[in-house]
Amino acid sequence: MMHLAFFFTSGTRVLSVFSTLRDYFAYDFVRNALIAGVLISLCAGLLGVVLVLKRYSMIGDGLSHVAFGAMAVAAVLGWAPMAAALPVTVGAAILLLLASDRGHIKGDAAIAMLSAGALSVGYLLLNLFPSANTGKFSEETLFGSTSLLTLSSSDVCICLSLAVFVVVFFVFFYHRIFAVTFDERFAQAGGIHVSVYRTLIAAVSGVVIVLAMKLVGALLISALIIFPALSAMRLFRNFRAVTICSAVLSVAGSMLGLLLSILFSTPIGATVVVIHVILFGIFSAVNAIRGK
Repeated sequence: MMHLAFFFTSGTRVLSVFSTLRDYFAYDFVRNALIAGVLISLCAGLLGVVLVLKRYSMIGDGLSHVAFGAMAVAAVLGWAPMAAALPVTVGAAILLLLASDRGHIKGDAAIAMLSAGALSVGYLLLNLFPSANTGKFSEETLFGSTSLLTLSSSDVCICLSLAVFVVVFFVFFYHRIFAVTFDERFAQAGGIHVSVYRTLIAAVSGVVIVLAMKLVGALLISALIIFPALSAMRLFRNFRAVTICSAVLSVAGSMLGLLLSILFSTPIGATVVVIHVILFGIFSAVNAIRGK
């Protein structure tokens, strides 16, 4: 009888959770958040593999802080934050790549300069020109706590357009991206314009960073990009398999984090990242067991 009571109680709780989710899905803002979350996670999962393999994992921090600075300027001037952040972030990604290639400043030093400088400028501007929503803007932009739940249909369309661009880039130029990622000299010898594709990868990185700020915020972007790729690499060694697995894990983990955040009223960005940390731990454990 006790077993029956336990299963009955558990079943009732599960049904209650599904009922609650069904009620939430009746709202447009929840559906918009889930659609945007899927698109953003897919892009982050694809890009993460390339950045991790090229040892550009921390570029997300530098570019996200540049985006924060651009959004702060836009907020002070009354402009649309995403429209202002997108070209500035893409431009910063390309300049960062050029500076590293020409040896003027090492990659890690350039990222650190961008990260600290842009974040300081943005925060200073918000304090010099305060408004009623300055605190909310800082929290949402840095941690992505509630901004995803305020997306309009037009915001979702923008996310969709940018996500299509990223996915098309990876699908149609997969072999060239593969060659440039693993051996730039070999790719150059094979007739591939390495500088062009590195610039495109930098531009795509800027686009994904701006998109991901809607989900996890500026301070947690690196986790969203790195963890799915690293988790996939625990089980697979093939580039195609790692890329596909990373994209699937990124979407699944982010969706689970979003749903848990909605159910338990926790910060979206932090919840999503914690789920990805747990998934990484699980995949690492499976890899260790398989190795034995």
